[in-house]
Amino acid sequence: MQNNLLDQTELCRRAFLGHGANVLGGAALASLLSPGGLRGADADPARPGLLRPLHFPPRAKQVIFLYMAGGPSHLETFDYKPKLAELGGKPMPASITKGQPIAQLQNKALKCMAPQYPFKRYGKSGQQLSTAFKHLPELADDICIIRSLKTKAINHDPAHTFMNTGTTISGRPAMGSWLLYGLGSEAENLPGFVVMTSTGGGQSQPIASRQWHSGFLPGEHQGMQFYSSGDPVLYVRNPPGVSAGSQREVIDTIGALNRGRAKTLRDPGIAARISQYELAFKMQMSVPELTRINDENKETLELYGIKDLDGSFAGNCLLARRLVERGVRFVQVYHRGWDHHGGIKKGIAKTMNLVDRGTTALIKDLKRRGLLDSTLVVWGGEFGRTPMAQGDGRDHHMMGFSMFMAGGGIKPGITYGATDDLGYHAAEDIVEVHDLHATMLRQLGIDHKRLTYRYNGRDFRLTDVHGKVINDIIT
Repeated sequence: MQNNLLDQTELCRRAFLGHGANVLGGAALASLLSPGGLRGADADPARPGLLRPLHFPPRAKQVIFLYMAGGPSHLETFDYKPKLAELGGKPMPASITKGQPIAQLQNKALKCMAPQYPFKRYGKSGQQLSTAFKHLPELADDICIIRSLKTKAINHDPAHTFMNTGTTISGRPAMGSWLLYGLGSEAENLPGFVVMTSTGGGQSQPIASRQWHSGFLPGEHQGMQFYSSGDPVLYVRNPPGVSAGSQREVIDTIGALNRGRAKTLRDPGIAARISQYELAFKMQMSVPELTRINDENKETLELYGIKDLDGSFAGNCLLARRLVERGVRFVQVYHRGWDHHGGIKKGIAKTMNLVDRGTTALIKDLKRRGLLDSTLVVWGGEFGRTPMAQGDGRDHHMMGFSMFMAGGGIKPGITYGATDDLGYHAAEDIVEVHDLHATMLRQLGIDHKRLTYRYNGRDFRLTDVHGKVINDIIT
């Protein structure tokens, strides 16, 4: 009798938990499928989050972010400071640095470090660029240099997180994930958000995979890393003895099981899993084709300075062009070699030798193929470097740094904003990271204030409660 009662109690407990899980799962699914719960009038009922129509006529369809990880020195790239050259070796004025956040130079004697390379004016626009660049000056009339950026984090990892997600709090969706959520992807057989990395020239600071994570957005919006050697995607090839037909049977069977499970649990994550299995199967055909570059002519390979996809930054730039040609929405190409705490003059030369040609080739290649108008290219890192010397290098710097943008409706051949005479503070037309994000979204047809996702009882967005569009750099 007692055992029967225990069995009934256990049965009731299991039934309650099972029923409760179904109710909660159903509520979660309903919240995800309800347009009003996520995007209000901006949502497409058939695809929560997808903007139909867009808020503005888009100037760009996709983004390539050439991410210079480690913090490239604005003082050796885009922001020449004659006054800093005059004060080289002399004490940094205390009025500029007093009370300012400093990374590794705290409690050190702060001395000015003159720019390590001369600058010249190039092109009809007269854009001023460091002579450390050997190829980019050819594009002086095609790029928009922003010299007045500032950020909120002084160390690499939180600064990467802020640049990628709009917050220093880990676990939030990456910029590419927000774009996939709002715009979807035009690539049927490839991920909509792809990440690649290369190294060399300076300290190779690690990049955590959370920099391209979807955070609280549905999992299918997460970025996918393509690897530099071997197969770009793990397990993209079938093992010996497994044919495409048998693989198709496996996918169909797993899909049927997952769909049955989804009816029971009503778990939105299962739908994401089904779509990802399907995408993985399609990629077994599309990725090998993507990475076979024998269809690229000799002129193109010479432009990039490569013979094959060798894991170099230039090779990744060529792959980035091939990805956006196939409809991939957001491509992020990291080069982890810009952390020059010491030996900055030689370090800049080494790193520049690895990225300058690939950067220039990519923009030229996009332009000649008619893709630059619809592709927004962004070049820059998480912060800049100090005007003060750290031995023969420079420390992290968050109060003023430079980036450039090209294509996608951005005004070419202009310089926007300025730092002070020593390159310490962003002083004119200051651009916050949220402003950069707002402008990027605007060029893709999105009002940054209206692309939101309700999570934990509040509406989140890439720009949080900040951000303004930099209208002066838009054509």
